[in-house]
Amino acid sequence: MKPPYNITTEMLRLIAAISEKIGELRSGFMDRPSPQLRKQNKIKTIHHSLKIEGNTLSEAQITELIENKRVLGPAKDIREVLNAIKIYENLRAYNPASEKSFLKAHQILMQGLIEDAGRYRTQGVGIVKGNKVEHLAPPHQNVPYLVKELLRYVKNFDELPLIKSCVFHYEMEFIHPFVDGNGRMGRLWQTLILYQAHPVFEYLPFESLISETQQDYYSVLSECDKAGKSTLFIEYMLSVIDASMGKLLNFTNQSLSQSDRLNYFIAQHSGEFSRKNYMNVFKHISPATASRDLKFGIEKKLFESIGAQNQTRYRIKP
Repeated sequence: MKPPYNITTEMLRLIAAISEKIGELRSGFMDRPSPQLRKQNKIKTIHHSLKIEGNTLSEAQITELIENKRVLGPAKDIREVLNAIKIYENLRAYNPASEKSFLKAHQILMQGLIEDAGRYRTQGVGIVKGNKVEHLAPPHQNVPYLVKELLRYVKNFDELPLIKSCVFHYEMEFIHPFVDGNGRMGRLWQTLILYQAHPVFEYLPFESLISETQQDYYSVLSECDKAGKSTLFIEYMLSVIDASMGKLLNFTNQSLSQSDRLNYFIAQHSGEFSRKNYMNVFKHISPATASRDLKFGIEKKLFESIGAQNQTRYRIKP
């Protein structure tokens, strides 16, 4: 059974905007970011997804854990980060339509944090704010069936992954299949569904914007519970994805250092290229900046120059 929601003009506008940004990333070869950019975005994803759940570690501390360095901090927070690193470094190993993958991911994500990691809850749960019950999840006896139906929806329904990922995220939070870890699993699985359709989403840290608008995130979940459908949550998440992609484009084009730009470019290209080819990737830098980049690349022996003046071309070294 297909989960309930309505298609709105706002959804269509956001989907068009996101699709345009995906096209910009592809045309500039930025849908295959450099290892350094992938690492930075993975750190942001882990940091903000866990920050929503109360984790206190900083991006710098998470970087040190990824680099196998010792970090001082609460043992629980360190364990949460180490578990998340295992998941996000092997994201491609998980199948978004597989219950086995779903439970395995939860088992790794919550290992050492709860006793029932990787197993559905066997008790009733609800979300309480103050003296008010904000959400009462379905009875635990229904959870295995509801999750199977939701994963069947992911596998069988032919609709836009952008929509499908948002629907899954909301419905999973509504079912609340685990004692703990539901929020981070919802965000992880949305990333996985999106990544299957567009590889750039593996490196898109939209969790950072959810973290910045955390009250809106919980409010819209509550509104959808009352409405009995995920329409508002889809609109919210699409707006978050659109804004995150805008930040990624801006960061890639404007905020990379000279070394970052050169490392990114040679990771995506081989053989000969011109200054114009270089500027087609980094559209917001000036010709003078491009020339300085290329001169630095020659000095660092990343490539060699061929020809002179306006006819100069560059050959990347193996």
